Amino acid sequence: MTQYHQLPPGRKTLVRQMQEINFGRIERLRLHEGEPVFDPPPKLVREVKFGGENGPRPESKDSDFAIKSQVVDLFHQFDRISNGEINLIEIKHGLPFRMLLEK
Repeated sequence: MTQYHQLPPGRKTLVRQMQEINFGRIERLRLHEGEPVFDPPPKLVREVKFGGENGPRPESKDSDFAIKSQVVDLFHQFDRISNGEINLIEIKHGLPFRMLLEK
């Protein structure tokens, strides 16, 4: 099982961004050799639900935690893509739900 502290810096940044967004999306995320690139930064869009859960995930305050299977799957996709741009990563409950990319 992969732990947060074992991730490379770019992947750690992405995990934290997903936790902070909680519900929303990340648009135009660039990849270089399977690693997220933040220059230029991707567009972060947070969804606000009235009367709903709008804060960051509780794990965002933890220094280390187990990486969930959805995040592991996302990183496997990054490794397969290697170089390019992800059009959209939809985030639900701080986790990647689906990804859109152009071929």
